[in-house]
Amino acid sequence: MTLTTGHRVVVQHFAASPLEAIDGCMTLEEMPAPAEETLLAGDVVVAVRSASVGWVDLLMTSGLYQHSAKPPYCPGLECAGVVAWVGSEAAQRCAVGDAVLIDPFLAGPRSLGAYQASGGFATYAVAPVDAVLPLPATLSFDEACNLLGNYETAFHCLMTRGRLAAGETVLVHGASGATGVAAVQIARLRGATVIATGRSDEKLAQVKAQGAHHVINTSRTDGTRGLRAFRDEVKALTQGRGVDVVYDGVGGDISLESLRCVRFGARYLVVGWAATPFVAAGKGSGPALNPNLLPTNLILMKGLDVLGCPTVIATVNDPALRAPRLAQILHWAAEGLIRPCVSHTFPLTEFKAAMRAKWRGDVVGGCVVHP
Repeated sequence: MTLTTGHRVVVQHFAASPLEAIDGCMTLEEMPAPAEETLLAGDVVVAVRSASVGWVDLLMTSGLYQHSAKPPYCPGLECAGVVAWVGSEAAQRCAVGDAVLIDPFLAGPRSLGAYQASGGFATYAVAPVDAVLPLPATLSFDEACNLLGNYETAFHCLMTRGRLAAGETVLVHGASGATGVAAVQIARLRGATVIATGRSDEKLAQVKAQGAHHVINTSRTDGTRGLRAFRDEVKALTQGRGVDVVYDGVGGDISLESLRCVRFGARYLVVGWAATPFVAAGKGSGPALNPNLLPTNLILMKGLDVLGCPTVIATVNDPALRAPRLAQILHWAAEGLIRPCVSHTFPLTEFKAAMRAKWRGDVVGGCVVHP
């Protein structure tokens, strides 16, 4: 395959917030074809067909994520495409024309090392051969670039940390998000009963189609902003007992209400804080300004296990977590037991619109740009 000039998005420097980064710190630039003399024998060049637009991609642009690539860099934690060039040492494991996805732990903005600046918002992505995985035959490029980060996160939180068992009930917040949909599918596959929450009846209908047994709209019925109480609904759905596990990727007000929805001895999984992204000053240098708080009195009286679930950090500290988790996710995908939901796609030239749609919460599951 002949490598030609293309395009890539570049984050020139961090902004005070993701929206400011989208407006003023990100540009679409011409991308020279990767020069063979600059590539290593173990390198693979992938012609990107699809790149996911993730919540982490947004947070990284302002340094609000716990790990951010050093600008200038190309965003796009995960991508999938077709092999366009292989180095001599990589040729035994893949070939030009192969459909592949790139492991975001080993290449791209979330990785550590020499391939961090090469994200998926580009015509080409360069990765070491260890990061290049065959595209599961059951998935499209759009689906494949939303697979690993989302489903590995949900698996780590629910299975490794949460010890979710068949027959238990799990309350999933942010269920229409990319990791939320993954959590719904994995919990259902595990044999748990899933209660999913969100703020849109339309999006919750899609979440139910993805496997949730019950859905609860947490928006106030009078049209005012804020959260309404939902403890009574959860208790009714669990015959007064309460849920066994809470999967909380939202944080803020919903966390306090959730503590009133659990049984004694439940597990509370702290997955993220999407409702309060500005817990620290932007540009990667500020202290924690608005940390999320949980009431210790409820935690004590309900005998709760409150579990932090940072998938990437946990894996860096214990690399042995990765191999069985990755193998299970790829097996489920190959068997058609899990399938990422993708509601929005954009051409790469409209990357700013794609990122704004993700930030606003328009997306159910994944959002994708096509270079």
